[in-house]
Amino acid sequence: MRLLLIHSDKIEYSLKDKTRYAEYLDNSSKSGSMGEALVVFVSIEKIDEKNPENVVKKAIKEIKDVCKEVGTVNVMLYPYAHLSDTLADPNFSIELLKRMETELNNLDGFNIKRAPFGWYKAFNLQCKGHPLSELSRTITPDKEEDESKEEVNSTFYILDTRGRLYDPDLFDFTNYENLKRFYIYESTGDRKTDNKTPNHILLMRREEIADYEPASDPGNMRYYPKGRLIKSLLEEYILKRALDSGAMEVETPVMYDTSHPALGEYLKRFPARRYEIDSEKKRLFLRFSACFGQFLIGKDMTISYRNLPLKMVEMTKYSFRREQRGELTGLRRLRTFTMPDMHTFCSDLDQAMEEFEKQYELSVDMLKDIGLSTKDYEVAIRFTRNFYEEDKEFIERLVSIIDKPVLVEIWDERFFYFVMKFEFNFIDKSGKATSLSTVQIDVENAERYGITYTDADGRDKSPIILHCSPSGAIERVMYSLIEKGSMMDIPILPTWLSPTQVRIIPIHKEENDFTEEVYFKLLNEGIRADIDDRDSTLSKKIREAEMEWIPYIVVIGEKERKGRMLSVNIRKDKSKEELSVEDLIRRVKEEVGSLPKKSLNLPYTLSKRAKFV
Repeated sequence: MRLLLIHSDKIEYSLKDKTRYAEYLDNSSKSGSMGEALVVFVSIEKIDEKNPENVVKKAIKEIKDVCKEVGTVNVMLYPYAHLSDTLADPNFSIELLKRMETELNNLDGFNIKRAPFGWYKAFNLQCKGHPLSELSRTITPDKEEDESKEEVNSTFYILDTRGRLYDPDLFDFTNYENLKRFYIYESTGDRKTDNKTPNHILLMRREEIADYEPASDPGNMRYYPKGRLIKSLLEEYILKRALDSGAMEVETPVMYDTSHPALGEYLKRFPARRYEIDSEKKRLFLRFSACFGQFLIGKDMTISYRNLPLKMVEMTKYSFRREQRGELTGLRRLRTFTMPDMHTFCSDLDQAMEEFEKQYELSVDMLKDIGLSTKDYEVAIRFTRNFYEEDKEFIERLVSIIDKPVLVEIWDERFFYFVMKFEFNFIDKSGKATSLSTVQIDVENAERYGITYTDADGRDKSPIILHCSPSGAIERVMYSLIEKGSMMDIPILPTWLSPTQVRIIPIHKEENDFTEEVYFKLLNEGIRADIDDRDSTLSKKIREAEMEWIPYIVVIGEKERKGRMLSVNIRKDKSKEELSVEDLIRRVKEEVGSLPKKSLNLPYTLSKRAKFV
């Protein structure tokens, strides 16, 4: 941040034309003045995005010190882009200016005004001309930090299945290589991507699942028919399991007023990670979770202790977070994502812990159905030291459910709104960890939002709130499945999520009628099948079907047509069997079980398909 500080007898300005980043203003706000003031011309720089809290703190101190030296309590903040050639993102800049204005207004005895951001302005300035009347300051952040985290003292441990805590440096990681990689990832805090393209990015493009959208903001994806099919199946399954657990489905807005009293304090924790837009006289932000909407619903509800635990869930299409560009990685880390978001209002901590354990088990079960077993992810359980001392048995029971050692982080004291949380983390080939399922015990936000319930004695009480995403973001689940598949000896997706479950390849035109007969029998049983009717060699067709990870490849020649049996290549074990159509149907349906079924959303003959990539 660059500051030019002018001690003035008077500053006057009037707005002329606006830039595309201009704040919305009514006519009464299009001019301003201040007498006997320290005018602070401010340029906010790209480097400030790395640690905005620290930059604001330093800037406020400099302004206070100069005010004391020159003997004034009047401050005019004046955005001025011309002090630097490495300017920050405009949305970030205006947020930081507002933050500075708020912090200065909180100081006793000061009178603060701020000139609007994003306007061309004419101004008159009368400098006092004494030795301290013209000063400049350059402010840089102390170090790069994750803006969503506050300074916190914590210690990592490994907790084994017998309830023993280990210093990670003393734990035997033999047979727990992924847990070791996870600990290193967490303890170093490195979130930057490397130069090597992850497997899932290469595969999502090659298989025409998803791709970057160059016409959008970075971190926004386009989904081709196969990707949309996989995504919709996951959405349907995860939402149904949440509803089956007793949740009520709701839908909430994607944007909220930054000045709403219940949201202001929460937003201070995310100064550079949200998108903001102007609408009439309001400054709105795009949600980064469904918390706001569900909490505001809860505030307006009449809730009795008999209604608890009370659950609401939303499949958020979409949530938005303006992650740093260096952290964006395909489906693993995005700026726009789909999050199944469930909140549970509980009467007290005991009920919250009971529900926490149920949702922990639900998450394990759901990921197993999706195609991710406990071998595919590592568990992190985080809590305050007081919570651990009081509820060791509860935490140890969670470890016994997963039946393997977990990474534990113990906070010396609570630093955010929760006292405990868990995450299931997928570890990819490069050692990067990605959070999937999570539940948090929130002891703060019910009071902040004014959410109450009436207890058995007729008194109003604030509930404990559980934040739960039983799978994590849908895109991250897709990333994990693709990355897992790429690391297997025989790459494959779960049959229920494979866009094409059965590929039928006729050898000659004479087999076309029988091929169509087989296809429609599969179709009528809810199986996604297609036909490779292209003019190409059999070996090439089989090779391309294998590259698509198709679970069952059916080759139909004269022998199959006459015998009315199918020659089936089974991908998962690289075997070949002769099956009847009925046997093939039975096998696919057994693998899919009760999981959701959807029709193929592409032409069923490959000759009719266009190429997306």
